[in-house]
Amino acid sequence: MGKLTEHLSPRQISFIEQQHLFFVATAAAEGTVNLSPKGMDSFRILNEKQVIWLNVTGSGNETAAHVQQNPRMTVMFCALRGAPDILRLYGQATAIHRADPAWQSYISLFPELPGTRQLFLLDIDQVQSSCGMSVPLFDYVGERDSLIAWAEKKGPAGVEAYWAQRNQISLDGFESHILEKSGTAAKFSSD
Repeated sequence: MGKLTEHLSPRQISFIEQQHLFFVATAAAEGTVNLSPKGMDSFRILNEKQVIWLNVTGSGNETAAHVQQNPRMTVMFCALRGAPDILRLYGQATAIHRADPAWQSYISLFPELPGTRQLFLLDIDQVQSSCGMSVPLFDYVGERDSLIAWAEKKGPAGVEAYWAQRNQISLDGFESHILEKSGTAAKFSSD
């Protein structure tokens, strides 16, 4: 039923390009496992062995904190309409922040989204496809605009203040380095 390969096939690339939702799982050596749903126009395939996704501000910053300790990441897509299919990408991830030299190489691949926080580059070790026959069918209605409206209302300085308050430390106490790596640490050095 399932199939394991070392790279994305043309059919799998086409499947990913049609999806509106994906899930990201990370974990440090100890502590919680983080599993986050992702949407918006935030995923790009660079080649059959490498993908990148844009991360916007959220209530936590677990993915960045985990990846800096342990680069393992799993990305999962599942068909919510059409033929059943589940696709998992297993690999080693790198968090790319605004102050990192690689930022400019990749950020132009994405639309400008208020609250953009990091990019995650995933070097694929394995690709697993499986049936997904138990996944229910859903209709895509559209993107939510809540997060964009929130970030626009806060403005860049307000979003960065939110990072200082809520995005520096993971649930398990690991640092995300969001302020230093985004180039905004000096603004909040008294916090």
